[in-house]
Amino acid sequence: MSWIVQENGFDRRRITANGNKFMIGNGYMGYRGTLEEFGRAELTAVTLAGLYDRAGDQWREPVNAPNGMFTQIYCRGELLGLLASEGEPLEHIQELDMLHALHRRRTVYRMPGSADGGRVTVSMERFCSAKRLHLLAGRVSVQCSEDCELLIRTGIDGDVWDINGPHLAGLAGADAEGSLLLTGRTQELQVPVAVAEAWAWASAGETIAGGWRAIEAAVGAAGEMPAEMNELPLPWKTETKVGADFVFREIRLRCKAGETYTFHKFTAVFTGLDEGGDAGEAALKYSREAAALGYEALLKEHAESWERKWERSDVVIHGDGEAQAALRYSLYQLHIISPGHSEKLSIPARGLSGQVYKGAVFWDTEMFMLPFYLHTQPEIARNLLMYRVHTLDGARRKAAEYGYEGAFYAWESQETGDDACTLFNINDVFTGRPMRTYFRDKQVHISADVAYGIWQYYLFTGDGSLLLEGGAEVAWECARFYYSYAYFNPGRQRYEILDVTGPDEYHERVHNNAFTNAMVKKCLSIALEAMAYLQEKQPWQYEALLSGSTVKPEQLREMHDRLYVPHPAADSRLIEQFDRYYMLEDLPLAELQSRMLNPQEYLGGGNGLATTTQILKQADVVLLLHLFSEGYDRDTKRANWEYYEPRTEHGSSLSSCIYALVAADIGIPDWAYPYFMRTATIDLTGDSKQYVGDLYIGGTHPAANGGAWMAAVLGFAGLRFDGGTVRFKPSLPGEWQGVEFPLCLRNQSFRVQVAPSKVTVQAHADNVRGLQFQWGEQIGFAGPGETVSFTCESTSLS
Repeated sequence: MSWIVQENGFDRRRITANGNKFMIGNGYMGYRGTLEEFGRAELTAVTLAGLYDRAGDQWREPVNAPNGMFTQIYCRGELLGLLASEGEPLEHIQELDMLHALHRRRTVYRMPGSADGGRVTVSMERFCSAKRLHLLAGRVSVQCSEDCELLIRTGIDGDVWDINGPHLAGLAGADAEGSLLLTGRTQELQVPVAVAEAWAWASAGETIAGGWRAIEAAVGAAGEMPAEMNELPLPWKTETKVGADFVFREIRLRCKAGETYTFHKFTAVFTGLDEGGDAGEAALKYSREAAALGYEALLKEHAESWERKWERSDVVIHGDGEAQAALRYSLYQLHIISPGHSEKLSIPARGLSGQVYKGAVFWDTEMFMLPFYLHTQPEIARNLLMYRVHTLDGARRKAAEYGYEGAFYAWESQETGDDACTLFNINDVFTGRPMRTYFRDKQVHISADVAYGIWQYYLFTGDGSLLLEGGAEVAWECARFYYSYAYFNPGRQRYEILDVTGPDEYHERVHNNAFTNAMVKKCLSIALEAMAYLQEKQPWQYEALLSGSTVKPEQLREMHDRLYVPHPAADSRLIEQFDRYYMLEDLPLAELQSRMLNPQEYLGGGNGLATTTQILKQADVVLLLHLFSEGYDRDTKRANWEYYEPRTEHGSSLSSCIYALVAADIGIPDWAYPYFMRTATIDLTGDSKQYVGDLYIGGTHPAANGGAWMAAVLGFAGLRFDGGTVRFKPSLPGEWQGVEFPLCLRNQSFRVQVAPSKVTVQAHADNVRGLQFQWGEQIGFAGPGETVSFTCESTSLS
């Protein structure tokens, strides 16, 4: 059952966590895993990718569309619902089928007014179509153990969850010839948003699509069902209700004991950002076309699309069912937020699970999610990086704002690339006053992270079009920013990067953060190589970039060669995280936690408890050792892992996977395994920070999801690719008998099997060229359709 995520029973305390856990989505929109009768209080939301709004002077954030899957059921005048019914439900199961991205629930209620223990069973299924990005489709079935009358209220609810809203003004509902339509506009830019719903009744294998106009005509003005129609499982009366922020249809249904009654919903979401003219007309047309095709046909094409996704990405773990389920869940979360349809979108830090973190794109995407796509779906990786190309002007504006040249990418990036991050991000839990933080202006490593991602794409795919279509320009502009930001220390004759915040956000405004300096050096190298490529392929563009720049390539080369990057100490092999880090108070994490007066107080900032200690928020030096693994020996990696891990609070979901990766790299998988599992299960358990100060930061964790894949494939399977050769250094946990997974490198497909003493690579027969693989001193070449195998002792080709 590693494809099924399930919860039995209902716990009100789990509503928010389950909204994240049971999400569905398709990259265009994400639908939280709330139940159909829920509303804004339960954080129901359909979050739209790339559409942002600011209401008044509040934080700008993504727009949640009206909920077109809303459904309530009344029996004998009483609302059936997990929050409305008296007592607990008799049965309740909520589940997610990851193989086909289906959300299901089954709830059994006590029948109101029944003297004989009557029951009403409600079963619902929904999916966010992978084939038709604007479509949500659902199936609703009810069964009663006694004859009774049901009132089903279903339609579009515009009263959805907003953190800093409301974001939709002028909501207006309408009955459009049997279909329902709710439209509105965003507050800031007046972008239209429309949701339409068509429905169909399923009866004895037949589907009656459209409204109920013909049936109601037969019923007559009196609203009574003719005797000859009493045998049909049809509603005997429908009525449309339109309110200020909703449009519902009310269906009165005469139910016979033991009979199952099923109808389907086809909901379409469009905005003014979509092609197709009027958003309302487009939504109506889309939903009606879906109803005409029918639920089963839509489900079939959706399921087939998901099967193809898994063929390209599924990681099979032999011998550890718990890890298998957790890893598949992580990959599922990455799939439902992948912007496969647009190169102007990236992935926000909380995916499409809501408006947390302003729906902004962070460094998480390039550092923690991109590797999954590079190895499995490079076309999506390209979209993620083209988003940075499209937002280059926003990065230029930010650099100019602070008095620098080039491109300083947003710490919290939205659709234009302008920084949504504020100077006061967190409130003090004791005074309620906003606290000055230095995320926006001092986490300068973000520009290097972007350049790094662009160059990784080029290495993995060999596709230089990204560089020619703006990628080289991005790298050049990021390097220009660092040239203007850096300080040249005349006494030591070196360049330094001062006054920064590294990945460890508990220590702000430090000098020469090792990770930041190493990334800046890498950025300078990337810029020089990218510009050389541009000079060869498009010399006119190369000349145009240089003609408008006060910085020349030879100046970047000189800065690269003389940029200070902290080195391991000769005796301890430790790398100091930043200048004078060792001068801070060194104490156990438990001691620091014992000093806390409020469990939600922020440990960083100007007065945070961690700022004067060596306690850090997340992997910092250890992240450096992962990214630049080839530059450090095993003793250095182990010494730093052992030193920094006890001092790491793991206050970020980005942290555990890095400790897993480095532990596997140094050949200690049993150290790595708990960190892998913590990463892979974070959204299954809901065991993560929900608040920083009084700021809600709940939602899904796509960076951790990507980190789980990295830990399994790059860590335990030990795979590394430098653009020419794939290298393996397996380090499997004790329970793992093996792991296998697909790869797409240089546009060629392979399947890899890694066991404790053997690695096998099978090249797809449709490949047009081969690739070189290596384990230790053993080297093999897998041409189209060939298999290369490595063992501990020898190499064989077949």
